[in-house]
Amino acid sequence: MNAITSTMSQPRAPGRRAQLFGYLLLAAAAALLPFLGLYPIFLMKILCYALFACAFNLLLGFTGLLSFGHAAFMGTAGYAAGHAMKIWGFSTGLGLLYGVAVAAVLGLVMGSLAIRRSGIYFAMITLALSQMVYFYYLQAPFTGGEDGLQRIPRGELFGLNLSNDFVLYYVVLAIFLFGFWVIWRTVHSPFGQVLKAVRENEPRAISLGYDVDRYKLLAFVLSAALAGTAGATKAIVLQLASLTDVHWTMSGEVVLMTLVGGLGTVFGPVVGAFVIIVMQNELAHFGQWVQVIQGVIFVICVLLFRRGIVGEIAALLRIRL
Repeated sequence: MNAITSTMSQPRAPGRRAQLFGYLLLAAAAALLPFLGLYPIFLMKILCYALFACAFNLLLGFTGLLSFGHAAFMGTAGYAAGHAMKIWGFSTGLGLLYGVAVAAVLGLVMGSLAIRRSGIYFAMITLALSQMVYFYYLQAPFTGGEDGLQRIPRGELFGLNLSNDFVLYYVVLAIFLFGFWVIWRTVHSPFGQVLKAVRENEPRAISLGYDVDRYKLLAFVLSAALAGTAGATKAIVLQLASLTDVHWTMSGEVVLMTLVGGLGTVFGPVVGAFVIIVMQNELAHFGQWVQVIQGVIFVICVLLFRRGIVGEIAALLRIRL
């Protein structure tokens, strides 16, 4: 256990302070974006997908678990929050918490089954379970089927009227920053160091006395809860929860966001989400060819930027992002 604990005890305060200062600057810049003429709904969509990608990166980039079923958590939270607010009359805050809780419970169930295997078997189990969730929502009456759950009320949160897009943007930004802080704090905690040890050499972590399955399950549930936070927030922003968010292609899309931005970097998934969403928006007039173009860009990034955008920049500047 000394190998890991010694790594935890190394002085990292200056590096962490530099990272935190940089993230605060970026948060301040994000707060100014609506005043630059950018569409608030579009910005909120980017923030939701960025949080989703960060949640996925916590599992793949820092734990080494490739999940092809993360869309299930995003879509489930959207349906749960939307249904609770529209049908049951939950407030916005309670609706968000309910969506996150349902996603976390689903993550606990799926994770308990999936972590019994590793590698490609783990990925295939998560994909199979996610598709089961998808077909359930396709048939369930409360989801609206292919029409989706529409006209989800935004309501109020802490006395703020969320029907105003600018007010809602800053609420979504606060949710994103909180989720990002949770991930950053997790990665730089002793728990995060154990996750990295599991990623690098799982048999060695087991030999050092760590209950690896328990750590992997905790990481899976935390990642599912954060993905659910993104999904519930997105449902409120767009006032819609649809099958698109729970389909397997969404799971593939978040993998693309993470790899393009930088796998295993804290800020990489944010950049990756920004690139992919902006690209989809700007290339929308190409129709189905957007996916082909995405595939080409993905191949180019893998061949030329194997660490991702942020990973390559960090390696060039020799800093940790």
